[in-house]
Amino acid sequence: MFITNRILKYLTLPLLVAGTTLAAGGARAADKLTLMVGGYEKQIYLPAKLAESLGYFKDEGLDVELLNEPAGVDAENQLLAGAVQGVVGFYDHCIDLQAKGKFVESIVQLSQAPGEVELVSNKYPDVKSFADLKGKSLGVTGLGSSTNFLTQYLAVKNGLNLSDITSVPVGAGATFIAAMQQDKIQAGMTTEPTITRLLKTNEARILIDMRTMENTRAALGGTYPAASLYMETEWVAKHKEQTQKLANAFVKTLKYINTHSAAEITDKMPRDFYVNDKDGYVKALDTGKAMFTADGVMPKDGPETVLSVLKGFSKSLKDSTIDLSKTYTTEFVADLK
Repeated sequence: MFITNRILKYLTLPLLVAGTTLAAGGARAADKLTLMVGGYEKQIYLPAKLAESLGYFKDEGLDVELLNEPAGVDAENQLLAGAVQGVVGFYDHCIDLQAKGKFVESIVQLSQAPGEVELVSNKYPDVKSFADLKGKSLGVTGLGSSTNFLTQYLAVKNGLNLSDITSVPVGAGATFIAAMQQDKIQAGMTTEPTITRLLKTNEARILIDMRTMENTRAALGGTYPAASLYMETEWVAKHKEQTQKLANAFVKTLKYINTHSAAEITDKMPRDFYVNDKDGYVKALDTGKAMFTADGVMPKDGPETVLSVLKGFSKSLKDSTIDLSKTYTTEFVADLK
């Protein structure tokens, strides 16, 4: 497998799970784990930073380091290279990787809707539907990312060939905004708080909204489990105690999200996540926090919807037999109350 310089950089870090030896003074050393987050400033991946802020990892005896990687496909590569033990990213990678002979599984299902929006630049008022994006350059976080998967599916669903659009990797946040301002992309798939920033300045408008369950079903045909904690199946089998501790922390975080206001949650997040607009951040989270699951359990109809979406544009997946039962597990969350 080709190892990029970026992956090598992370491989040089002390990322392996620490032993359970006794530290000085007789206290048990915390289990050291590293998780890669596909852009931890994105609201869709809020549970990772929130769990850290609330101290839930430490409560479980874990020393968790969160690394930031704006594109989910790059986070996936870090996992396969052994640089991290888990990824907070979209569940669809678990299906896509199985088609390539790699087995990873969602341990905690964090959300049941993508939380993504296809924005179109207001420089192009004639674009009224996705079909009108023929010949346009569309922003995605990275090639092979979940935003790229969804973009390709929506193109095909709306009667376009994949050759009719050009996917441009532009990351998220400031880089996405700059690409649209500079007309490097005419539309693109992104999340909060980037959505609110571009709507507020009237530089873009929403073409397709997948921030709520209802809108997601309309766009994708069913419940779409998205943000998750996924890990290599083989690693999980060998480290069930550490995996359970991670699941405990994330489910506690999901319960916190479902029992606290958007303002209370926002107060627990780093100030730079607000991008100088705390009120806008709170409003966006208040609208979108229903996308998070309450218990970390995979929605029963979710995996089939994701597989159907991926098969909608991917020839390799159309020709593959996927065992969905091996793409997620409820073992670590089913009995948590």
